[in-house]
Amino acid sequence: MPAGGKVLLYGVGLGPGDPSLMTVRAVEVIAAADVVAYHSARHGRSIARSIAAKHLRADHIEEPLVYPLTTETTDHPGGYRGALNDFYEEAAARLAVHLDAGRTVAVLAEGDPLFYGSYQHMHKRLAHRYPTEVIPGVTSVSAAAARLGEPLVEADEVLTILPGTLPEEELTARLAATDSAVVMKLGRTFTKVRGALESSGRLDEARYVERATMPGERTGALAAIDPESVPYFSVAVLPSRIDAAPREHTRGEVVVVGTGPAGPLWLTPESRGALAAADDLVGYVTYVDRVPVRPGQLRHCSDNRVESERAEFALQLAMRGRRVAVVSGGDPGIFAMATAVLEVAARPEYADVPVRVLPGVTAANAAAARAGAPLGHDYATISLSDRLKPWEVIAERLRAAASADLVLALYNPGSRSRTWQVGKARDLLLEIRAAETPVVLGRDIGGPEESVRIVALGELDPAEVDMRTVLLIGSSQTRTVRRGNGERIVWTPRRYPER
Repeated sequence: MPAGGKVLLYGVGLGPGDPSLMTVRAVEVIAAADVVAYHSARHGRSIARSIAAKHLRADHIEEPLVYPLTTETTDHPGGYRGALNDFYEEAAARLAVHLDAGRTVAVLAEGDPLFYGSYQHMHKRLAHRYPTEVIPGVTSVSAAAARLGEPLVEADEVLTILPGTLPEEELTARLAATDSAVVMKLGRTFTKVRGALESSGRLDEARYVERATMPGERTGALAAIDPESVPYFSVAVLPSRIDAAPREHTRGEVVVVGTGPAGPLWLTPESRGALAAADDLVGYVTYVDRVPVRPGQLRHCSDNRVESERAEFALQLAMRGRRVAVVSGGDPGIFAMATAVLEVAARPEYADVPVRVLPGVTAANAAAARAGAPLGHDYATISLSDRLKPWEVIAERLRAAASADLVLALYNPGSRSRTWQVGKARDLLLEIRAAETPVVLGRDIGGPEESVRIVALGELDPAEVDMRTVLLIGSSQTRTVRRGNGERIVWTPRRYPER
């Protein structure tokens, strides 16, 4: 409340609909107000007024703020938003007349005034001009959870609240990535919201609440609701997953998930959702440790050198009806677990096990972004590990790619047991590339020990390279520049000169 004099403007939260859920403070403010304002559609009936009806006095000055339109089209030159903006300006001006006269004005709002509420439009136009107090109210989110009798969020779970008016793809991504969710503003958006829940794999968990705490309340499984029967005052709820009943699967599956080069910031919503929905996580311990622990979810960690055994274990779990996420670093299809899983899945005994591969941010892309845009033109990706292919093949591919003047992204450059490949690769490339060719050394990108260095190919020191480093070696066109802040960046032009 701004300093200076008595409060004149009140935003009064009335709760979700049941008048007995109004707060004591809300009742006090309405009783003491000179003017009571409330929004309504053109039919004149106001849900907010009906909730507070028994607290209204005969001498209250009532100000119905009647919307000129709700969902229909308009010929207003500013379109739908322009028409509403004019309405809010006119409504605020009407209330300002009372406020200027020293009358106290209580603007009624269903739920909480600042939670998807109409009052907020008055607040933004008037609160900086008059002493104001907002009375919080019980939201429809809390009411819906209470009427379902199910926990909404617990422990470290994340609750996401979404308007059903978002595009379906955006809803799908957000629903896939969160633990619990409430989707508001159903009505005409219901079919789209149901599609998003289905696409995100969450439909079986979804619950439906209509007119919580009000006459005509209805709850149930969202999948069973007739879209034609859904009003605006309804919500979709994804309750807490903790201690939820075990999910019944008609069949198991294996999803190979790329976690990106580091922690949660690099996860796509689709990957986050797949990890959350899995019954079992299978993977190298370093990558599995990146995934938040979920009650009831089993974790099967192993060494980094048993890819085939890990893949077979995951497929066997899926054959028993389990949903399995095989956790991979970076992108699972680039020198990672996708190939290992698909190789084993090609056997006849696993032919009927569904396998999906979800992409992730690659180490090369992450390092390139940190350095600038060295992969801005054609490039080749090569692993320097000779564990699964002979060095002669690696050397031949390095020569071919370098001769074609491709930028090179070199993976698996060295380890405790492989210390000579980087030096060999450097010497080979110096036969074809200039010694001043820029090289990006990206180490632990996104992690706590992240470092990005730019050196010349002729100065590349193998001792500075380990298994957590990716090397990006420029082409003849790759450029470096030092920006005004002293930062040095690298890029490869999109246009290649004509020969």
